Amino acid sequence: QLQLVESGGGLVQPGGSLRLSCVGSGFSLTNYAIGWFRQVPGKEREDVGCISRSGERTWYPDTMKGRVTITREDAKDTAYLQVDNLKPEDTAIYYCAAHGRCTVIEEYTFWGQGTRVTVSS
Repeated sequence: QLQLVESGGGLVQPGGSLRLSCVGSGFSLTNYAIGWFRQVPGKEREDVGCISRSGERTWYPDTMKGRVTITREDAKDTAYLQVDNLKPEDTAIYYCAAHGRCTVIEEYTFWGQGTRVTVSS
């Protein structure tokens, strides 16, 4: 199955920023919308945002607007998630996923293994 690879997670202090990267494992992301999600133990995976195939449009849930920015760079075949003003409750495993267009989580079939983000002082 096609897979994605996330990177860039780590430990960051509250109020800091972090940028995560997403690439395809042996395939290009250029024909896919890329969604970002996160999951904490005992909770369901939740939306962080999505960027269209062209990069022209992005979507963020209301809870993340103002703190999250999703971009993509075709020359590097990479999608990015930046989260600003990080809070302890942002601690989670962050995943990227690919689909033909931004959609609901159930429609994404190509996933990464996740990268851990820990927000703590």
